[in-house]
Amino acid sequence: MDSHRYHAAPDFPAYLELVEENAELWRGVWERVRLPEEFVARAREQGADWNLLALSEDWCGDAVNTLPVVARLAEAVGWEFRVLSRDENPDLMDGHLTGGTSRSIPVVIVYDADFQEIGWWGPRPEEIQDWVLNEGLKMPSDERYKEVRRWYARDRGRTTLQEILDVFQLVG
Repeated sequence: MDSHRYHAAPDFPAYLELVEENAELWRGVWERVRLPEEFVARAREQGADWNLLALSEDWCGDAVNTLPVVARLAEAVGWEFRVLSRDENPDLMDGHLTGGTSRSIPVVIVYDADFQEIGWWGPRPEEIQDWVLNEGLKMPSDERYKEVRRWYARDRGRTTLQEILDVFQLVG
């Protein structure tokens, strides 16, 4: 990753100002995020020299439910967190395909202080991803989306936090 490209990307509060689709939902999720102290403590153990980059689009329901949580964690522990458009950055996206074939988002890439990638997460928590692939795709999309939203509401970002922090085990 080019550090200039990274720093040219908006941080999360600036990204929220750019959001057009689902703007109210993005802001509502952002305002309601409450981080369990256990995750903040675990993140602080990793140190502060991390740069997180999300590939996303404002229409993505999974991004609406996960990126505000990741942004709050980054904010709480002093990590940089930036957001780039998936569609405007196909070179980055193509290096982080779901199942090696799908440009599913969001994707959160973790870079060290020298902008060397240590790992990535996405496009959604494993439990709900498995459900979507095995059950959800059998449903009409509006019904599937309601179930996914209910799952995110019950989970309150815990699984996303757990899985993002698991990326750091790669350097542990």
